[in-house]
Amino acid sequence: MSTRPTMADVARAAGVSTMSVSYTYNQPGRVSGSTRDRVLAAASELGYTGPHRAASSLRSGKTNNLGVVLTEKLTYSFENPEARAFLSGIAEACLDTDTGLVLLPNSRIGVDLDRIRDAHVDGFVLWTTVADDPVLDIITATGKPACIQGGPRHPGIEFIGIDDASAAHAIGTIGLFGARRPAIISFPCDRERIAETVLGPEPENATFPVTAARLAGYRRAVVEYGLGWEQIPVAFVPTNARAEGAVAARTLLDDYRADAILCTSDDLALGVLDAGASGVAVTGWDDSEAAGAAGLTTVAQSLYDQGRNAARWVLGSPSTLPQAEWSVVVRGSTR
Repeated sequence: MSTRPTMADVARAAGVSTMSVSYTYNQPGRVSGSTRDRVLAAASELGYTGPHRAASSLRSGKTNNLGVVLTEKLTYSFENPEARAFLSGIAEACLDTDTGLVLLPNSRIGVDLDRIRDAHVDGFVLWTTVADDPVLDIITATGKPACIQGGPRHPGIEFIGIDDASAAHAIGTIGLFGARRPAIISFPCDRERIAETVLGPEPENATFPVTAARLAGYRRAVVEYGLGWEQIPVAFVPTNARAEGAVAARTLLDDYRADAILCTSDDLALGVLDAGASGVAVTGWDDSEAAGAAGLTTVAQSLYDQGRNAARWVLGSPSTLPQAEWSVVVRGSTR
């Protein structure tokens, strides 16, 4: 039975030390060109394909892989422009450090939790999830560095994201100008992702922290505007998709005669425009390319930068995270 040739076999065949073979594959700048040529020629003749990466990882304790934990389905990371931007930033950081990228779905049950617990990675970057997600404790128990975008805040996991409540208050103030019957289209309230319209829901009851923070900011803007929060219809959608925004908008337009609709994402706001909301003020969130083309008033933030900075922190540089910035971009969709 044939056995896999070893580094020592290559060293004997090339007439060099085992360390020279190791340098040839791992630090080629430390050997001469002639030594490197002899080592590679001997390796080719013996059928040696290089050091065993799994064994090297066991010795060093490093895998050179970064785990990205997604609350959404894996397809969401390719379909949603904001998720794509976030992942592109992570990929940029991985490229800079010669690190692999491992996408890990998180249904919060069963095999997904086991897969995350046993993932062969050096650390984790998480997409926002619910406050009671068991994966948060699972990841902290690994002892590996981790950073979450948008929350929830959890001991042992770094946070990156903007001040969603302040941003929602700022854009809500603009979107409400001149309105008499405002409404809101929001991300899911909790893990059940029920599509429903609720009058004046308590933001604190939302288990998705991004949902809770943005609703709190909108509520503050509504109260300052002089309206009762308990009168404001909030349409929760099951997923952050343009089509869901259009469905919710038709309900708000037909049943509540909404004349201003504040949305927690650009995709949802674009769905409102698709629904033919003529004369209705509309605001979005994230300042996507499509939002700019549609003339949408929105909150601008760079999820690309947040992804890149989160990954860099997990991978060891820098030691502290820069503050995530936001601004309101006013366009023609508001009065």
